[in-house]
Amino acid sequence: MGEFIDIAAPMQGTIVTVDVAEGQQVRKGQQLMLIESMKMHHPIDATVDGTVSRLLVAPGTTVMEGAAVAQLSPGAVAAVAEEQHTAVDPAFIRPDLAEALARHEVGLDAARPEAVERRRAVARRTARENVADLLDPDSLVEYGPVVIAPQRRRRPVDELIRKTPADGMVGGVGTVNGRSVAVMSYDYTVLAGTQGGQNHRKKDRLFELAERLRLPVVFFTEGGGGRPGDTDMMGVSGLDCLAFLYFAELSGLAPIVGVNAGYCFAGNAAILGCCDVVIATADSNIGMGGPAMIEGGGLGVFDPKEIGPVDVQRANGVIDIVVPDEAAAVAAAKQYLGYFQGPVDEWSCVDQRELRHVIPDDRKRSYDVHQVLQRLFDTGSLLELRRDFGLGMVTALARVEGRPVGVVANNPSHLAGAIDSDGADKAARFLQLCDAFDIPVVTLVDTPGMMVGPEVEKTALVRHCTRLFVTGANITVPMVSIVLRKSYGLGAQAMMGGSTKAPVACVAWPTGEFGGMGLEGAVRLGYRNELAAIDDPDERERTFQQMVDRMYEVGKAVNVASHFEIDDVIDPADTRRWISALLAAAPVPTPRPGKKRPNIDTW
Repeated sequence: MGEFIDIAAPMQGTIVTVDVAEGQQVRKGQQLMLIESMKMHHPIDATVDGTVSRLLVAPGTTVMEGAAVAQLSPGAVAAVAEEQHTAVDPAFIRPDLAEALARHEVGLDAARPEAVERRRAVARRTARENVADLLDPDSLVEYGPVVIAPQRRRRPVDELIRKTPADGMVGGVGTVNGRSVAVMSYDYTVLAGTQGGQNHRKKDRLFELAERLRLPVVFFTEGGGGRPGDTDMMGVSGLDCLAFLYFAELSGLAPIVGVNAGYCFAGNAAILGCCDVVIATADSNIGMGGPAMIEGGGLGVFDPKEIGPVDVQRANGVIDIVVPDEAAAVAAAKQYLGYFQGPVDEWSCVDQRELRHVIPDDRKRSYDVHQVLQRLFDTGSLLELRRDFGLGMVTALARVEGRPVGVVANNPSHLAGAIDSDGADKAARFLQLCDAFDIPVVTLVDTPGMMVGPEVEKTALVRHCTRLFVTGANITVPMVSIVLRKSYGLGAQAMMGGSTKAPVACVAWPTGEFGGMGLEGAVRLGYRNELAAIDDPDERERTFQQMVDRMYEVGKAVNVASHFEIDDVIDPADTRRWISALLAAAPVPTPRPGKKRPNIDTW
């Protein structure tokens, strides 16, 4: 008997197959047998070129680790015995992969022409089209694309695969402007975009992921709210659903953006309302209760288009940005996210000397503060939020030399720039947003003060206006205040975080004027008796105007600056230089393990 070597079992297990015969020539690395261990099959290979001299086991034999299972006689192997290797075709699709690919493809738009046509019929895009438009090309990693509606107890699985792809929720992680985001979109072509049991679980998964990775979230919310037809979920009320808890907890951690086109009712509206910013198309209808809920409550029968139309929701502050269509909505979402992604390298601005001529020579003449904003900030960088709500206050995101800033400005074209309850709420909430994400604030002051009178007090002004004080005093981002013209009373102080000394800089244009209240009111109140003592009406008016003029000389910007109550009176053309210098001087925010603020108010 010639020289031979033992082939040992690599582990304890059972021989499944013996793939060679005694006397057969084999090459090193060729499979001799297959052994099963812990439900897995493992090859036993030849360790040298040679001939199988003896097989020591048969299929079904159980062996211990290290036991000899065959003997080989080493030696040269004839060329005819060489293993014929078959080239692997990279394009070949195995049956198991084919099944998986087919399950993915069934939910794509290309496989659902009828669903796509229904969207086209109402001039809308599909959920996947919106997601693809938002994200950088080929960046989506989708979660749960083969999920189906939990209705297996009432509908065949094949039908659910065809008709409920992804359970009506397209979601995953991708990039916008090269930065990671989580994106979710209800699919209105699947059960009217309702919130199914599985898409709730998908939301839970992605919300948890967004929290763990601090990802911004963009959510397309079109849909009809909760879905009563799911049969496969355990429970009774469904109130133990965690999606709303998880989503609300994201507030203040990373930017969350809601985008809506069409109907958005009940749970879908609750998701939308939790967002930092709400972007809606002009044909949106948004309401906490849809037609079915209203009718079920015994409150009448309404067409869905009667519930929460845009004209209502833009004026009452629910919607931040109104756009004509979904393409514009996606563009607005991208622009919004950009402010939270840091500075940009390319920017331009108009000739800043134009700012010298925006404020009217007549100190009583109204003007639109947007004329200032469009000139002061980088060209094309201004994104106004809640434009149709709280009209006397402007809140916007913008850039100065590429750096993102938040802008709060009085608008003298409405109530002369006086601050009412809606305006105070609008500004306070915006300050929270900027502070949560370390965006510096520029305030542009032109206000006669807080709005006064019996009617405005019916709106709980005392509480609302002081919200602006409390919020402004507690933000930690740099604030730069620019007084354009009127800076009077509590309203002006509220615009500056409580005092002219609260901002990192408080400067005025030469048109600035200051006082504890409006000049005319101060004269009428402070010199009531003196004026009343003048019998001649013409003389009384001349005296009144002289008093106002004297007070103006005292309260004009140059004099106030001479007492160092403000930091300087500047050439309007120099405003950007002031802002840029202070932004550059501000320290880079320290990374935080958690939130800076507990949350951002929804209102």
